[in-house]
Amino acid sequence: MILGLLSGLIPPALAQPKEHLIWLLRDLPPLTIFEGPKKGLGVIDQLMPRLITGMPQYEHTLIRVNRARGMQMLHEGSFTCDPSLIWSKEREQSIAFSIPAYRMVSNGLVIRHEDRSMLAPFLFGDEVDLAALLASGRQKVGVVAERSYGQFLDTLLQQAPPGVLTPHYGNDALGSLLQMQRLGRLQAVLGYWPEIRYQARQGNIADEQLEFYPVKGTGKYLSGYIGCSNTPQGRQAISEINQLLRALPREQLDPLYADWLDPQRRTDYLEETRAFFERQATQ
Repeated sequence: MILGLLSGLIPPALAQPKEHLIWLLRDLPPLTIFEGPKKGLGVIDQLMPRLITGMPQYEHTLIRVNRARGMQMLHEGSFTCDPSLIWSKEREQSIAFSIPAYRMVSNGLVIRHEDRSMLAPFLFGDEVDLAALLASGRQKVGVVAERSYGQFLDTLLQQAPPGVLTPHYGNDALGSLLQMQRLGRLQAVLGYWPEIRYQARQGNIADEQLEFYPVKGTGKYLSGYIGCSNTPQGRQAISEINQLLRALPREQLDPLYADWLDPQRRTDYLEETRAFFERQATQ
C-alpha cells in the first residue's frame, strides 16, 4: 500500500518514456491523399486516427516517404510501420505483416486511347495478357519503383526482358509516369485504376483520354496490409494492430473505398469485401 502511494508521487519526468513508433505514409489515393479537394479523406487517412487512439502506449510520428525510401526504412530495423503494403513471400522475410486491413481493386494496365491498336494483339476480351506484352519487348511499361503489385504481377515483372520496364522513384512517381506516357515516352502504366484516375485528373488528363484493362490471371481484388519492421518491437506492434483491425466497424471503413469506384463495381466490391472479412473473422 505504501509502495503504491509512493509510486503515485513519482514526477512525470521520471516516468518510463513511451516507445517511438514511426508511421510511413505516401500519397496513394484513395488510401492516403496529401493534396487536393479530398485531402485527408482516404481510407488510411481515416484508419490512422483509430490506430493511434488504440495504441496510446506509443509516441506516434507520421512521415511522408516514397515507396523506395519506405522499404529501406522498414529493412533498417528501426521501429517503423507502413499501413499501405501488399504482402509477398519476399517481403515477409524482412517485414512483419498484419492480417488484411482493407480490400482494393487489383492493378491493371492503362494506355492512352489513341494507343489502343498497339495493345490489341495482347487483349483477350477486356483483359490484357501482360506476360505476352512484356515478353514481346515492343512497348515500355511504367511502374513505381519498389512497389509490390501483388504476387502474380510481381512474378511477371521479375521475368520482364531488360529495358521493358520504366521504374520511377520519386514522391509523385505515378503522376510523373502518366506525364511521360502523355508525352509518348512510354506506352503503358501499371497501377490501380482509382489512383490512376485521381492522379491523371491532378495532371489535367481527362478520363476519356485513358483506357484501363485488368491483367489476365489476376483476381478482382487485393488485400492491403499493415507492415512493421521485423523486430521484437515491430512484431509486438503487429499483434496489437491485429486486435484493433478485428474490432474495426467495416460498415464505416469499406464505403470509403467503394465511393471511388464506378457505380457498377461499387455494389460488387461492398458485397465481396463484406463476405471476405466475415470469413476472416471466423478464422
